[in-house]
Amino acid sequence: MCKRDSTNTALAAPDISVTAVRAHLDEFSAAASRNGGNRRSTTQGYRDSVAYVKGRLQAAGYTVTEQPCTSGCTSGAGPNLIAEWPRGDANSVYMFGAHLDGVSAGPGMNDNGSGSAALLENALTLARENPDMRNRVRFAWWTDEEQGLNGSYFYARTLSSTERAKIKAYYNFDMVASLNGGYFINHITSAAAAPMKAYWDSLGLQPEENTEGAGRSDDYSFERYGIPTSGYAMGASARKTSAQAAKWGGTSGSAYDPCYHRACDTLANINATGLDRAADGIAYTLWQQAVGTGGGGGTCDPAGAVGNGGFESGTAPWTGTTAVIAAHTGRTAHGGTRFAWLGGNGSTSTESLSQTVTVPADCTRASLVFWLQIETAESGSRAYDTFTVRVNGSTVATWSNVHAGGGWVQRSADLSAYAGQTVTVTFTATEDYSLQTGFLLDDVSLQSA
Repeated sequence: MCKRDSTNTALAAPDISVTAVRAHLDEFSAAASRNGGNRRSTTQGYRDSVAYVKGRLQAAGYTVTEQPCTSGCTSGAGPNLIAEWPRGDANSVYMFGAHLDGVSAGPGMNDNGSGSAALLENALTLARENPDMRNRVRFAWWTDEEQGLNGSYFYARTLSSTERAKIKAYYNFDMVASLNGGYFINHITSAAAAPMKAYWDSLGLQPEENTEGAGRSDDYSFERYGIPTSGYAMGASARKTSAQAAKWGGTSGSAYDPCYHRACDTLANINATGLDRAADGIAYTLWQQAVGTGGGGGTCDPAGAVGNGGFESGTAPWTGTTAVIAAHTGRTAHGGTRFAWLGGNGSTSTESLSQTVTVPADCTRASLVFWLQIETAESGSRAYDTFTVRVNGSTVATWSNVHAGGGWVQRSADLSAYAGQTVTVTFTATEDYSLQTGFLLDDVSLQSA
């Protein structure tokens, strides 16, 4: 098990037993052995894996659903398995997922028995601990990932826009026990990744961005719909650099997983230390994002601190240039149908929106998180038109026409220094005399990481 410094806020989360995680891997291995040596989505080996996970979850008290993939999946593919812990705010959901299927070449113990087993033991631990919940937690084991992310994409695209908007972040775990692996995090600098990075940072692991896995696992299905994502991985066929070997150990110049998509991806192909660190990091992230005590045993509960953050309920409690809040023709909101469009006038102007926000005293880390889309007729690298975030009149973050492009992008501003205070948060768009820049704002919230 991973030792934790007694001063670390990870103490708020339980230590996940790697022995228990490996016991789940034993079951997945047995399912493959009984059924031709693999757990491909169309096989009995996959269906046996689904039955095992489902049985454990139902016994623990979860609401469990088998979701048939009725379009876009390989013919004969088994179902997605969705399990929701029936406590916490059902309108604020944090999802944790892993693909349960493997390739036909072998039993798929690292890819992706490792992520599936770590996720299952986290779900069972949550049920045993049964803590107070401020947000809802939903777990998913996906079908047909190896054939093109098909199961998760079916799930994401068939959700209503209302249901998608409830998902505040999706966390993915794919190959978290690679023998020669590194410590990689998806979107490592994002607000969603903050608790994942914080935990691995606390172990001195110096994690890196998961560039190899970008767009190649089930998190991408959620990214396509603008849902924030992150996750852990330890690497596949890419080769470890000398710098990575120096800080993490292992063999430079060799693949992170020497048995990637091969018959040797057996129980012998598991890095127990990496698996333990990933399982514990999942627990830390889950506790930070969804459990009522939030971190360190206090009551860091920023949910609802920002009123009408999605702009769907009229204009209150926003003040200022409230006419900018609407369902704007020709543009699509990040979530729902309405958003705020500040600027875009092409002439000297200033537009702003403000509201009073209370940052809970026990939030040692607090971020104002929002989605921003910048459109401009300006060119070059000079900031002519600006978008600022101010707290009590002091600027805490600024963007400009230079940052235009890329559609909706999640942005954040650190409000940790204002813990225990009620402050006025103001978004302001300022344009010069010509060439418009529009700053589109949506889904504003206060988060504890």
